[in-house]
Amino acid sequence: MDELAAGPLDGIEVVDLTTARSGPTCVRQLVDLGATAIRVAAMDRADLPGSDGWNLHRGTRSVLADITTPAGRDLLLKLVERADVLVENFRPGVKHRLRIDPDTLWALNPGLVYGSISGFGQDGPYAGRPGVDQIAQGLGGLMSVTGPPGSGPWRTGIAVTDTVAGTFLAQGIVAALFARVRTGRGQWVHTSLLETVVNIMDFQAVRVLNEGEVPGQAGNDHPTLFPMGTYPTADGYINIAGSLGFDRFCAALGHQEWAGDSRFDGHAARAAHRRELTELVHAALAARTAEEWVEALNAVGVPAGPVYALDETFADPQVQHLEMTASVPQADGEAIVLRHPVGFSETGTRVAGGPPTPGADTRAVLAELGYSAEHVDDLLLARVVADELQPNARRM
Repeated sequence: MDELAAGPLDGIEVVDLTTARSGPTCVRQLVDLGATAIRVAAMDRADLPGSDGWNLHRGTRSVLADITTPAGRDLLLKLVERADVLVENFRPGVKHRLRIDPDTLWALNPGLVYGSISGFGQDGPYAGRPGVDQIAQGLGGLMSVTGPPGSGPWRTGIAVTDTVAGTFLAQGIVAALFARVRTGRGQWVHTSLLETVVNIMDFQAVRVLNEGEVPGQAGNDHPTLFPMGTYPTADGYINIAGSLGFDRFCAALGHQEWAGDSRFDGHAARAAHRRELTELVHAALAARTAEEWVEALNAVGVPAGPVYALDETFADPQVQHLEMTASVPQADGEAIVLRHPVGFSETGTRVAGGPPTPGADTRAVLAELGYSAEHVDDLLLARVVADELQPNARRM
C-alpha cells in the first residue's frame, strides 16, 4: 500500500446514499482505490456503532440532509450533477418514490454510473421484501452446506452476503466506468444479497445444476476431496490438504504404507473408507504439536496451516508482514481499520482517512456547491440539513 500515490480511481467522485453494511462496503472499496465520496445520510439515523462503523465509513465526508424534502432533494441533485458514481441500497421502490432513480438522474448527468444493492433483486416476487444477510444465507442455500453433518442449518461467522454484494457492486461500478470511456454514457449497475450468495455457491451450485446432486453439510471436511479438512494434533487443530499429494502426506506422517493400501487408492476409494483413514490420521497427528506438523507438511509440499482465533491471526508473522491494517483518526483518538487487500504496482491503494463525524462536512460541502452562509443557516434552521445527528437518532 502506498498512501502517497494516486489511486486507480483518482478523480472519481461518489455520492454515497448507503446504509447498514453492503452499500458502505462498496463505497469503502471505491475510496480505497482513490475515489472521493460524500455520504448523504439521514439526520435521525446513526451509523453502525463503534469500530464496525469506523471501518465501514473511513475516508468519506459526511453531509446530513433530509432528501425527502424539496430543498434536500435539490442539494442531492447538485451533488449528482458533478458526480461520477451514485451508490444506494434502498429497497427497490424507494429510489422511484424519491424521484432519484437512474432515468431521472441521467437527465441531469448522462455519464453517471448508478450502483444499487437490494436484498433480492430490483424486480420479481420478493423485490419489495426487506433483506438482511442471514435471510439471504438461508434462501441462497449457504446455510444448508455449513456446519457439521446432520446438525441443522448453520450461518457463517461473518455477514458474508453483505460483504460479497458490496464487493461485486464495486467491481461492476469500475467496469461501468471503464465502459464509459468508450461510450460517454453511464449505466445502472445492480446486484443483490441473493444473487451474490447464489453465485458464490460456485461448485456446490453447479453440482445441483449438472449432476442433480444436492450437497449437504460436510463440517470441516472438504465436501468432495479427502483427506482435506481440519484435524486435531497434540495441542490444537490444523487444516491439511492431504489429497493434494497423498503419497507425500502419508510419508510425512510416517505411514508410507497407507499410499499402497487399496482402501485408499484414489479419491473415490478414500471417500468410501473415510472413517478408517480418519482414525489412522488422528492417531498419527496426536504424536506432535500443531506447529511441528505445519512445518513438516509444508516442507514436503502438502498445504497445511494453523486454525487461529482472530487475535492469533493478527500476531502471525505473515499477516504482520503483509501490513493488513492502518491507523486512522477518529473522534476519541485513533482507530485501527483493515486496508484494501489488493496491491497495485503503480497506482497504489490507500486508507484515505478516519470515519467522519456525522454532519461534520455539511457546511463545507454546501459552500462548495455555491450555497451562501446565510442560505446554509436557513437550511439548518429548517432542519433540511444538519451538522450533527439529532439527539435521539436511532441506530441501524
